[in-house]
Amino acid sequence: MKFSEESINNIKKRYESMRYFLTDERLKRTWAASEAQVLGYGGIKILCSITGLAFETLTKGMEEISNPEAVDLSRIRTRGGGRKTVEEVYPGVTEALKSILEDSTSGSPMSPLKWTTMGLKEQEKLLHEKGFPISHVTIMRLANELDYSLQGNMKTISSGAQNPDRNAQFEHINATVMKFQKNGQPVISVDTKKKEKVGDFKNNGEEYRPKGNPRKVNDHDFEDKKLGKVAPYGVYDMTQNDGMVNVGISSDTAAFAVESIRRWWHSMGKPVYPDATQLLITCDGGGSNGSRNRLWKRELQELSTELNIEIAVCHYPPGTSKWNKIEHRMFCYISKHWRGIPLVSHEVIVNLIGSTTTKTGFAVQCIMDNTKYESGIKVSDDEIALFNIVRNDFHGEWNYSILPGTKSDDNTLATHSTL
Repeated sequence: MKFSEESINNIKKRYESMRYFLTDERLKRTWAASEAQVLGYGGIKILCSITGLAFETLTKGMEEISNPEAVDLSRIRTRGGGRKTVEEVYPGVTEALKSILEDSTSGSPMSPLKWTTMGLKEQEKLLHEKGFPISHVTIMRLANELDYSLQGNMKTISSGAQNPDRNAQFEHINATVMKFQKNGQPVISVDTKKKEKVGDFKNNGEEYRPKGNPRKVNDHDFEDKKLGKVAPYGVYDMTQNDGMVNVGISSDTAAFAVESIRRWWHSMGKPVYPDATQLLITCDGGGSNGSRNRLWKRELQELSTELNIEIAVCHYPPGTSKWNKIEHRMFCYISKHWRGIPLVSHEVIVNLIGSTTTKTGFAVQCIMDNTKYESGIKVSDDEIALFNIVRNDFHGEWNYSILPGTKSDDNTLATHSTL
């Protein structure tokens, strides 16, 4: 049947005025089917060209308006309808992409990198070679789901000279972490979150409150001598995706750092790793757990002997603390959770940290440490000589293992290193 140009133009006008309200697939196909029904024979073809709907979709719409009682209004599509996910079509494609992205290391301490130097077209080519013929558009969507993103330039390069083995150390840490995890041994990332003043002080960020009723805080940032500051020391289990924060009230010393690890082990580590013979710690190169901190090594020696396990340590190179896993897997979520909320007391701090969770199942325990840790403790050369420490051939100042017992003990374990 031949339709007049005027009638077709009228349908186009009605469609343009209605398309904003045709919010789902059923509304669109039933409206188009009703218009096609009025036109009669040949109407479906005309409506397909106007709306862009498939012939089969319009035919289904005609069936629905002819027999509305048979339509399940709780569903837009029939069961099993719609495009299958890329994982259903190509099982294992996400893991294949993840392995490709992790191999393109560029300065990241350990996988997943969260950023990559490999272009989308190159990723597409490698996936095709692995038997996954998906487009670069789908790759970009999958990469976003894996928490990778396109990154612009950022002014982060220090004006000072970088260690030439910076990237090699990152790769060494990554390989060591994967080895420990493969062997079922615990791997933790540790660090001290910045000290926080306790009291009615402004906390960066915003929270929802009634309009015109902001939370009132002190108009100055002078420390409250009575409440003081707290030093939250975090221990993040990189395999279990959980951790613990030990909130100290005194100096951030190596003794405090190792005590935090000890508390994590007894409350969270040992129940999950009852047969562990080793523990890997990844940490910054400075501060209370610094690579040059003698007290840090002495306290770890005592902990290793006490627990009767080998403690391996990998330090990040100088100036790379932002890559420490705990920073973007635990501390950032704590900061988001308490943003805009004054840390008025120790109880509030512990409760806020302890109630931090994420959609991926991350959870954190928090305890208060009221011990007064002495600062300025010196460790003599004679004491260092007794440490049962084995340094790795590659940057032994950054990578080393501490074995149970001191060198003067008869039960000293055989000298070896897993790093």
